[in-house]
Amino acid sequence: MGKVTGFMEYERLEEGYEPVQKRLKNYKEFVIGLKEDEAKVQSARCMDCGTPFCNNGCPVNNIIPDFNDLVYRNDWQNAWAVLDSTNNFPEFTGRICPAPCEAACTLNVNDDAVGIKSIEHAIIDRAWAEGWVQPRLPKAKTGKKVAVVGSGPAGLAAAQQLARAGHDVTVFEKNDRLGGLLRYGIPDFKMEKSHIDRRTAQMEKEGVVFKTGVLVGKLPEGSKVTNWAKETISAEELQQQFDAVLLAGGAEQSRDLPVPGRDLDGVHFAMEFLPQQNKVNAGDKLKDQLRADGKHVVVIGGGDTGSDCVGTSNRHGAKSVTQFELMPMPPEQEDKPLVWPYWPIKLRTSSSHEEGCEREFAIATKEFIGGEGKDKGKVKALKAVRVEWQGGKMTEVPGSEQIIPADLVLLAMGFVNPVASMLESFGVDKDARGNAKATTDFTGGYVTNVAKVFAAGDVRRGQSLVVWAIREGRQAARAVDEFLMGVSDLPR
Repeated sequence: MGKVTGFMEYERLEEGYEPVQKRLKNYKEFVIGLKEDEAKVQSARCMDCGTPFCNNGCPVNNIIPDFNDLVYRNDWQNAWAVLDSTNNFPEFTGRICPAPCEAACTLNVNDDAVGIKSIEHAIIDRAWAEGWVQPRLPKAKTGKKVAVVGSGPAGLAAAQQLARAGHDVTVFEKNDRLGGLLRYGIPDFKMEKSHIDRRTAQMEKEGVVFKTGVLVGKLPEGSKVTNWAKETISAEELQQQFDAVLLAGGAEQSRDLPVPGRDLDGVHFAMEFLPQQNKVNAGDKLKDQLRADGKHVVVIGGGDTGSDCVGTSNRHGAKSVTQFELMPMPPEQEDKPLVWPYWPIKLRTSSSHEEGCEREFAIATKEFIGGEGKDKGKVKALKAVRVEWQGGKMTEVPGSEQIIPADLVLLAMGFVNPVASMLESFGVDKDARGNAKATTDFTGGYVTNVAKVFAAGDVRRGQSLVVWAIREGRQAARAVDEFLMGVSDLPR
């Protein structure tokens, strides 16, 4: 390494944030990235550890020690080349990945991990600023046509890899803009959508054709899934027109909470709430937008989607925001010798929580309570109860019921599976969780039971991280290329 003793000399330096009161006034990104000299010092902390567990902790297997060393040596262009060799979209992961690589960092055994995510963020932002990120055209065209259904990170990664292999790739997206949940699930204050637009413009120059507002198959009647499609295309048409089809949609079926009062006005899925604000930020005019202004907001679900609802509600000007989590409050510090190098369960406080939020753990919702008079039919409160976990079973704590004011309730309890209609229209077998059934074997991976139809990303593995979607898209691209050509030079 460039600085063998760096980990003993320098402390971890976190990226900064703009002040809360300033960032709550808009939906812009507020993270202050590392300066060049700061990134160099942080890179110097990367140990000559011999076995870089960070590589395996990272789903796309980023070659982390190498780009750290190159940043330390001020060779930023080669640092970007190393990062680009394993990750199609570092500008996404550098902003919204939870950084499992840092949990696996050898230094994290008994110290603070290297700030890998902040270094990645600095590398890719500089690469764009310097003009190093350019379209990469194939050496020759194959004449093969591939359809990719879904323009989230899995679909985009696969499409880019397949286009660079020389195939004619068309991406179908049911929504009016590209990006999938990157576009309409992630708030702009975490990742501005200009990053998606810049990437897809690069991909168009590489030969990828994008078709938005096109729904493959049809949504089930009464579906709550966001859909701004203007036209439909059948599974049969895709199979006839293309040599291979890759299904790369999201796990969009939200987990529901069927308790009394669920049908009251003001109880909504998070994915009814979040996409609307992103559309408004993009300049669209919406009628009857779901707003939290002046309301008591209760977010049910303690994960990232719930945190996104908290941040958006605060920017609306909510009167109060409370977030429920069914599980007990985790420890503030994990038992590192026990869990390292795996992803630990510990208390995680997001930037949205810091902006204002009451967090409640080990609490369950029993009923949504409607108002009276002019508020009849509208949610005004909810009945909650404390719970205990013993032997993996949940029991209510006697006498712990309470009534909590709630004018807006957002259900953010995760996603159970993809919308079934797409899989059914292709006749794809589903696993026990309702996802597309396909293995990740090195040979013949990501292929479904239907001839020339593949599946990758959340539609196959279930709700997961952006970095896992990129990994699956890249691996599926190799599987499709190998299916079409017999062999593949694409990295896996």
